[in-house]
Amino acid sequence: MDAEIKNFIKVWITAITSLCYCYYIVARIPRGMIRLFFLLPVFYLFTMLPCNLNSFHLGGSTAFFLGWLGNFKLLLFAFDQGPLSPPLPKLLHFISIACLPIKLKQDPPPNTKNNKNPSHKNTPKSHNPTKVPRSMLLVIKILFLSMIICAYDYRPNLHSYVILVLYCCNTYLVGEIILALAAAPVQAIFGFKIEPQFNEPYLATSLQDFWGHRWNLMVTSILRPTIYIPIRRISANVIGSRWATLPAIISTFIVSGLAHEVTWFFVLHGICTAVEVVVKKAVTNKWQLHRAISGPLTIGFVVVTSFWLFFPQLIRNGMDQKAIKEYSILAHFVKVNLPLQLHLDKS
Repeated sequence: MDAEIKNFIKVWITAITSLCYCYYIVARIPRGMIRLFFLLPVFYLFTMLPCNLNSFHLGGSTAFFLGWLGNFKLLLFAFDQGPLSPPLPKLLHFISIACLPIKLKQDPPPNTKNNKNPSHKNTPKSHNPTKVPRSMLLVIKILFLSMIICAYDYRPNLHSYVILVLYCCNTYLVGEIILALAAAPVQAIFGFKIEPQFNEPYLATSLQDFWGHRWNLMVTSILRPTIYIPIRRISANVIGSRWATLPAIISTFIVSGLAHEVTWFFVLHGICTAVEVVVKKAVTNKWQLHRAISGPLTIGFVVVTSFWLFFPQLIRNGMDQKAIKEYSILAHFVKVNLPLQLHLDKS
């Protein structure tokens, strides 16, 4: 584990050095294809660096931060778009925004309170509908994740479907906790106002709501300008604006699937989300499911399809065993070092 921590530090020193190159050199190159050319070595580095890590959690989070978020943000940066667009922030701000899962909260435009635009009807009104402080919710989720980790000790006695349900909860909780903890130091040091990365996805009432407004919103905000909008614009010239959103939605999900290595899960959800958009346009003013029905149907569909197409791939690759083993190592580390630290504090 010590060797893995050293590799982790080396990977991130290399990544930060690469971003300094982007800040001091690439930013001075005219936007467009020339700047994109000078970013190619960084794209390669950010894609390959996570391969130096064997840990499921360290390697997976680094691959997401660098190979996914970092590369897409720098792709937008090549054309002066996205969160790194001018005016160029300070160096430490640039590095933080480029490689961490943070989206700065934008000040609402004037008269937002009086804005009655009907296009906002399907957007969740609050990131915290229960009015519980987000810090308290995070603590509750950490405790819930701890209970799931403890339950893995009894895996031989659990039904396979129960284990898959635990994996579903684990995936959501680990994702939200890691992203929140990664963003917290930057928020504390620089005083950034940061958008939440998740918006209680278990409250989703449709696939469009789940993927577009609740699940891993950092990815949504990156894929929209890099994949969805360009594909929709091209499709509008070919098949008309009425149907242009459908290939844009499906293409966005395909790109996401290729990055996750569980392509068919995302292809299926892309097709179903596109169909859902068409159906909602046709029947919204005539008939609509109550959220008490649409909510369980949505979450049920996500869970069942993950049983079918998402987790089997990870299980075949032994990723679940690797993750559970790392939980055991972490638990042992805490048991050994926490009492020692408490003893030193008393001394």
